[in-house]
Parts: sequence; structure tokens; C-alpha cells
Amino acid sequence: MPHYLIAQSELPEEREARRKRAGQSSGETYAATLAQMQPGIDTTIASPADADTPVFSAERLASFDAVFLTGSPMHVYDDGPEVDRQLDFMRAVFAAGVPSFGSCAGLQIAVAAAGGQVRKMPERMEAGIARRISATEAGRDHPLLAGRPPSWDAPAIHGDEVLELPPGATLLASNAVTRVQAAEIRYDRGIFWGVQYHPELALREIAIALAAQADDLVEAGLADRKSDVTTRAADIDALHDTPDSRALHWQLGIDGEFAEERLRRREIGNFLANLSALREG
Repeated sequence: MPHYLIAQSELPEEREARRKRAGQSSGETYAATLAQMQPGIDTTIASPADADTPVFSAERLASFDAVFLTGSPMHVYDDGPEVDRQLDFMRAVFAAGVPSFGSCAGLQIAVAAAGGQVRKMPERMEAGIARRISATEAGRDHPLLAGRPPSWDAPAIHGDEVLELPPGATLLASNAVTRVQAAEIRYDRGIFWGVQYHPELALREIAIALAAQADDLVEAGLADRKSDVTTRAADIDALHDTPDSRALHWQLGIDGEFAEERLRRREIGNFLANLSALREG
């Protein structure tokens, strides 16, 4: 049975804050999603940014079938021991040759570890729904995006973005807000597939995250009032319970690629389906 390592870059206080809001840390969300997709798997959750987390040896990392990197509030362009520990961990994953997948900050961590650049988004955040993501020419035939239509929407909430991919990386998808929405990175002995959006999250978690960041969204100019954010979050929360609602599809301007859990998780499913090929590399 597969055994996956889930690396969450949230710090302890951030994990507890997320548990209070959404009931789970980001690593626990990933573990639950993977268990739903592959019942019976083993998962280990680690927090490499924490000062008291033991360093993973190359042999220990190689014992896992894959590594997953979660989203978090971490800014990888900040100087500090937490960021250094997280980047050192990711470089060790690349060196061990273990296939890895990450979303949001997980993508940014892999980019920075391999020599790329991440920045604070200069104009605004992308929050709630990442609109009209489209595969690049390289992405159209890439197995990470297998089954995606020419353009799709996805759950997203981030204020940082990839400025420059590292050498050995391939841009797979973009939209008008964030150029790097999906990428493959080949570095050292490893292969990483990642997305800026959140295929692992339930829609209710996106709704909770939106409501928690209402002040930031107003400040960023994405909403005029906190009540506007509350309304949008309530609609996304309702979609969690009634994904087939035609009224909510119309109100939110989305289709099944966003509303249906199975379709929303395509990239994770594609990664899992290609693990054997990725290990051979």
C-alpha cells in the first residue's frame, strides 16, 4: 500500500488557527483528501519549518512513494530559519528522487528551492476562484492536466506568485492574473508537479478562508465591503452542499470543473496515476 509524506509549512500557531477555523491543518486536509481518493493508504504528516522537526535523511525520504507540499501563509522570499528549513527539506526531496506534488505555497517552495523566484503579487490577490486557467502549448499534452478542458476555473486564495521558474522547469498553465498556474520542475534527481490553485480543498474550506481574509480582500480592492466577501463565501459554502445547483453555477459563473469534487481534484489524480513513471523519471 502506498505511503505518502505530507509536508505542511504552516507554523504551529498557524496550524492551530486553521484547525479552529476549518477543523484541520493544511496537512490534515491533504491526508483526508488522499485517503478519500485512495482508501487504505498510509500518510505521515511532517512540519519541516518547525524548529523541533527532525531532519529527514535521504534514506527516509526515499522510503515514501511521494511527497505532497501543502499551502500555507509562508512567504518564501522572507529571510528566516523557518523558510530556510522548509527550502532545505525540499532540496532534500529533490535529491532523494522522490516524486512530489504541491499546491499554492507548495509550488512556491519548490520553485524557490530549485532556484526560481517568488514575489508578492504587485496588484492584487487571487481569491476564491482562479478564472480562465488555460494550458500552455507544453501543458496541453502534459499528463498533469489530462482531462482538463481548454479553459477552467479552480479554487484559489493567494497573495504571492511565482515570478520566475527555475532552470529545468516547464510552464504548464496560466491565466490573466497569475502567469504560473501550473508547472513541472526537474531539479537534481527529482520531479515536482505543482499548481498555484487548490485541488485538494473542499469548497467549504475555500469559503472559510475567504471569510477569514475579508479585511485583506477589501484592502486589495477585490470587494467594496466585508459584507460582499461574506456573500461570496456563503455562495461557495452553499455550493459545497449542492454542487449541482444551477442557480449557484450562474451566480458564481462556474461550471462542473469548479463545482464537482472529482473534477476539481484532477491534478492530484493525474499525479497519483503517473507515480510509477515519475519514479523512473
